[in-house]
Amino acid sequence: MRVSKELTSRSSRLPGFYKLSINERLKIVSEWAGLSDEEVKLLKNFGNLDTSIADAMIENVVGGMTYPFAVATNFRINGRDYLVPMVIEESSVVAAASNAAKMLREGEGIIAKAGPQYMIGQVHLVKVSSPRFKVMEILKKKDELLDYANQQDPVLVKLGGGARDLEARVIDTRIGPAIVVHLIVDVLDAMGANAVNTMAEAIAPLLEKITGGEARLRIISNNAVYRIVRAWACTSPKAVGGRDVVEKIVEASVLAESDPYRAVTHNKGIMNGVIAVALATAQDHRAIEAGAHAYAARDGTYKPLSTWDVDSNGYLVGTLEMPLQIGIVGGAVKVHPIARIALKILGVKKASELAEIMAAVGLAQNLAAIRALVTEGIQRGHMKLHAKNLAIMAGATGELVDLVAEQMVREGRIRFDYAKELVQKYKSSMK
Repeated sequence: MRVSKELTSRSSRLPGFYKLSINERLKIVSEWAGLSDEEVKLLKNFGNLDTSIADAMIENVVGGMTYPFAVATNFRINGRDYLVPMVIEESSVVAAASNAAKMLREGEGIIAKAGPQYMIGQVHLVKVSSPRFKVMEILKKKDELLDYANQQDPVLVKLGGGARDLEARVIDTRIGPAIVVHLIVDVLDAMGANAVNTMAEAIAPLLEKITGGEARLRIISNNAVYRIVRAWACTSPKAVGGRDVVEKIVEASVLAESDPYRAVTHNKGIMNGVIAVALATAQDHRAIEAGAHAYAARDGTYKPLSTWDVDSNGYLVGTLEMPLQIGIVGGAVKVHPIARIALKILGVKKASELAEIMAAVGLAQNLAAIRALVTEGIQRGHMKLHAKNLAIMAGATGELVDLVAEQMVREGRIRFDYAKELVQKYKSSMK
């Protein structure tokens, strides 16, 4: 493959790029990529996010990108009804969640309970002689270390949070033994990264003094094993399509328990719901994903985060257990105006309540996915919505979108080339 001289001579080394205005940066990128005026105009559309906020949130901003903001209906969680904001690009997820939520409305609906909002701050110490003895010295000074950690965030402590416990252990590495110290912090209604990182950095010099070692890593762990939320629900066979469907759903769950390849996709269905709510409320969805998948593999084999079974009354029962490191104060949650609206729609007052909602949505999403798989197949509903996307990509607008999509679905020819053909045909007939 031959690369043009023009491409190889260009340099991405742009000193001071971050100091430029958004328009100045965009001009450079436009010239680099040969963007059209229309493409530049699209990038300049920040939608509901003010440009000054966008420019402050991350570096080197050149434009905005909008995802659909939807609400899932029918949810009853812990006896209370919710409209659940979801932001996602994947067709059928919101519809599937709403449909499954309707199946799980009996009684108090989906029950969900979040535990303490504890996060772990890690300090890794290397070059420590007699490390196991030094662990004992660290634990001997636990109260002193906790007190110093809490001095770093008096506001959190005043509100009832703060450093609660300290653990230490020795790990073997290819460069020799190292000590890992865990600072357990109650972060209350925050995700907690800033508070925990500050505390971990603060106690690191004290740990160096105690051990004679050198602190290398001083940061939160996203393996949030102390921040677990559980959700469970039951529904009648009639609600999901009959006893035969119930049996097939349980079989699908059992297969996920035994096959890691299936378990990954099983959990992806859960995360479709969890992450859609996380995006709508401006959570750190990368941390949520990392923590969830680590938890799924905590016993050495990747397992499903949820299971489905039949109770003594013949009802389908589902359970879900996972860590959720989320917050409703600080960070992007308070900066992004749409995240604030999402929280207002939910009406949540505590991070634990938001975690319970997210777990409930994950369980419902999981039921919807499995039910579709064992009945009509996952593609039927998905492809109906995909057909609309293809119609829009082919140039359809307004009522023409539905006309083209419906014909593609009816004929079973859901392809972009056919969408273009139909759009041209309908537009010609309308002249």
